[in-house]
Amino acid sequence: MKYISHEGGTLAFSETDKPVLKSHEVLVKVSAIGVNRADCMQRQGKYPAPTGDSPILGLECAGTVVELGFDVDKSWLNKRIFSLCAGGAYSEYVAIDAKQLMVLPDDLTMVEGAAISEVYLTAFGALFELGKLQQGQTALIHAGASGVGGAAIQMAKSAGATVVITAGSDEKCEHAKALGADHAINYKTTDFVEYMQANELLANAIVDPVSGSYLNKNAAIAAMDCQIIMLAFLDGRFAEVDFAALLRKRISFHASTLRNRSIEFKRQLRDDLVARFYNDIATKKYEFNVYKTLPWSDANEAHAILERNENAGKVVLLVE
Repeated sequence: MKYISHEGGTLAFSETDKPVLKSHEVLVKVSAIGVNRADCMQRQGKYPAPTGDSPILGLECAGTVVELGFDVDKSWLNKRIFSLCAGGAYSEYVAIDAKQLMVLPDDLTMVEGAAISEVYLTAFGALFELGKLQQGQTALIHAGASGVGGAAIQMAKSAGATVVITAGSDEKCEHAKALGADHAINYKTTDFVEYMQANELLANAIVDPVSGSYLNKNAAIAAMDCQIIMLAFLDGRFAEVDFAALLRKRISFHASTLRNRSIEFKRQLRDDLVARFYNDIATKKYEFNVYKTLPWSDANEAHAILERNENAGKVVLLVE
């Protein structure tokens, strides 16, 4: 089968054998691939695949089930699906744990399906399972025009929360508002702490892929018992922390990644998302926030878009 290799940091087509299925897996013929920053980091040699996962790039896809492992329910055969992948999505075929599959509704395209799994599961886990966000509370979402940001905005609004986001341009702020954000702050022109204090806003849950200097700023506008969920550290690995501020407000700080979670954790997260938000997804209540679709032969350009921080939403590769 054809797949995209990343040796030397450059993406190029190569050939390999189809995956050999384990008893709990299905083989999916890939139609569309969601592109994530984790893919860029892996290509650069900074984020190797966990032991046992496919070394091929790609953490989410949409496609059609064409083969079943021995223990998989036969009803999955020929189903259109979208799913997380334990690597391997940048290929014609990928092996996926059957208990992480989600049925792709007929009204959703493969491109839309490829834009859902990683960002919605990440946002759901951050906002609701770790962040404990409730109706009537306030969520602060940094990088609000990203794929995860867009998913977080829409689910938080569905839950009846007030949503504040930060983004790096007026255009991205307008994009976030179109997705439902109540307040959108261009961090390049406005300090989000000053804005939130001026508008008497306190955050109950904060989703933060920036970290670094943001930690103390987050604490300044956190409500009592705030949950801060760090997803990445775009502002740097190290920062001085005012622990008195964290203690004073009883702030909980969570460092969370999805890729290196256990298969049992991912299955449960998938089940929890489906139970609460799948109907909203299936009925297209949400905008799936696709910034650009490219043929998978243009994978290098897809990565460049993310690395330039150009995109407002997801970049998806279409398998030809």
